[in-house]
Amino acid sequence: MELTTCVVAFVVFLVIYLWLHRSDPRLPPTPVRALPVVGHLFSLAQDTRQQFKQWRKQSGDIFSLYLGQSLVVVLNGYDLIKEALVKQAEFFSDRPPFFIDTVTGDSGKGVIFSSGALWKEQRSVSLSILRSFGMGKNVLAEKIQEEVDCYVKCLAGLKEKPTDIRLMTNISTSNIICSILIGRRFEYDDKQFQDLIHKLGNLSTEQRSGSVVNFFPWLRHLPGDIFKAKTLAMSTTAILKMLSGVLNEKKRQVVVDSNDVCNFIDAYIIERNKRTQAGVSTTLDDLNLLKITNDLFSAGTETTSTTIYWCILYMLNYPEVQKKVYEEIKDKVGTDRTPTIQDKTDLTYLRAVIMETQRLASIVPLSLTHMVSEKVTLRGYTLPKGTWILPNLDSVLHDKTTWGEDAMSFRPERFIDNDGKLKNPEQFIPFSIGRRACLGESLAKMELFLFLSNMFQRFQFLPADPRSIPSLAYRPAIVMTPHDYQVRVVERM
Repeated sequence: MELTTCVVAFVVFLVIYLWLHRSDPRLPPTPVRALPVVGHLFSLAQDTRQQFKQWRKQSGDIFSLYLGQSLVVVLNGYDLIKEALVKQAEFFSDRPPFFIDTVTGDSGKGVIFSSGALWKEQRSVSLSILRSFGMGKNVLAEKIQEEVDCYVKCLAGLKEKPTDIRLMTNISTSNIICSILIGRRFEYDDKQFQDLIHKLGNLSTEQRSGSVVNFFPWLRHLPGDIFKAKTLAMSTTAILKMLSGVLNEKKRQVVVDSNDVCNFIDAYIIERNKRTQAGVSTTLDDLNLLKITNDLFSAGTETTSTTIYWCILYMLNYPEVQKKVYEEIKDKVGTDRTPTIQDKTDLTYLRAVIMETQRLASIVPLSLTHMVSEKVTLRGYTLPKGTWILPNLDSVLHDKTTWGEDAMSFRPERFIDNDGKLKNPEQFIPFSIGRRACLGESLAKMELFLFLSNMFQRFQFLPADPRSIPSLAYRPAIVMTPHDYQVRVVERM
């Protein structure tokens, strides 16, 4: 009798579920049927790149998924992504809740995970401060160059020994954002800072846009760590604890004159005090400052260093490209002085190499998830408020209609026109587009140019074993990183 009751209850539940989740013509199509409770979570491959490409062929440029009970809509192709994120930006600029943010207990703060009026004020103030520090200008270029000099010296110290340069590259790029945020850098052999960088790497490599814990955060309480929830929570907490300590120390240092400001934190506190003293309602406070510091520290470290790491890997696989880069630097800059930001316009091929690295590696293929702030129509479909939006940047950066039949090959020449000038197609969107495009885009471009121009001028990068070139395979995650590899850094004579 009990078995019969259970079977009947299950059948009733299944009928109700299928009725509630029947195909809705107002929503974009789903490539496969959703399961009860979990939706499409178990339909997702560990690496969704090829899967989303197939589902796009099957369902079109816009399709729906249910991850848990959350409706997720995937956008493919430049025109559709632009239509949503640029032309209808007022509806597509919010953020959904992310586990690594909610686990802090103070979610929706800062710039990456915030929404609405709070996000607008935090982003506006942050951008204003960064610009005042010379983001995209020569003042900041000089600060970057100082760190590049330290990094190049560290590479030279390897004495051609096969080495994985990932950690030192992470620390070096992190030092630039640290100098902007707190006014100091860290030594490459600082064990505490190395541990922090390792935890930061965990946040990038152990989570995906469809991570189960984003939709079932209670999984962190289960024994073990099969869903990496405990790892993510621990890493997030450790980073925030370190940054909180820095902020508490900074708050004890009273800075009242904007002319004395030499770091982001001081500038933010001064701006907050101005607004408070003037009686202006503001969201600027210590908690948002902590979250912004974390946002800039995380984003300013991982993506730039990963792009450099990819670029060196491509050079190992395409030695003829590395040779052309060096010949251009030797011809346009020479070898008697280091390249500076003023050389940027002359080093067209190097810039094309950097752009091709960003395009082909596509290190954040699903960008950062957006959320619909209110009911909106897109391509004839009605998207309810709260819908998660995944802009598939791979569908733009790897599109054969834009980049040609060899779109999956590394060919920097595609960014150079017949007159030898650099081309910058509007479909080149490694930093995404719209209101929530990367805040540090100008900084990242400057860093990539100065690091790589200095590196290629002074060194030749060779595989540890010439008979075994490192693979171009990657680790599927929010940030797509190559598998660890070793390289011989050989000084040019």
